[in-house]
Amino acid sequence: MQKTSPEIAELKHRIETNLKRKMKTPTDFIFLSGAVFERTRETMSPTTLKRLWGYLDGADQTRNSTLEILSQFLGFSGWDQFVEEIGKDSGSDKVLSPHIDVKELNVGDKVKVSWRPDRRCTFRYLGDQQFEVETAENSKIKVGNTFYCSLFILGEPLYLSQLVQGKNSPVDFVVGNKDGLCELEKV
Repeated sequence: MQKTSPEIAELKHRIETNLKRKMKTPTDFIFLSGAVFERTRETMSPTTLKRLWGYLDGADQTRNSTLEILSQFLGFSGWDQFVEEIGKDSGSDKVLSPHIDVKELNVGDKVKVSWRPDRRCTFRYLGDQQFEVETAENSKIKVGNTFYCSLFILGEPLYLSQLVQGKNSPVDFVVGNKDGLCELEKV
């Protein structure tokens, strides 16, 4: 199966959630390899896991045996049961995390955000989903930049559409790509 499939993305997400640990460093993959062995008594090399997560380049396909073991690690009988279970979930739901929807903002309202490791910004709402950066600390985003956004969600990356920086052409930009927003407040 293609390692970029939505099913495999969900499998990786559930493993990280289960472990309360993102797979980002060689140590993380060694840890996961040991955890897989402890729960399933099956060996899985850290290198295989690194390839699956895209930490290392490798085959675009993932072996069925790898998917079977990782599904069992999560408590399923195997890959087929895992896929059947996630198929019952529509993959869409209401936003339950703390969030700010621009429909609830008035022109001039401000939204304060921060993300790791030490980035902070305050955005002023201009109307029609457009914002202007009012303050910026340790960020590639600068005071005076403008962008469009419809929803801010705590713990999720922030997607800025048509970010304009000076006389440069607008670009789409993501903030807090790894861990999402760690602070979100209407001020």
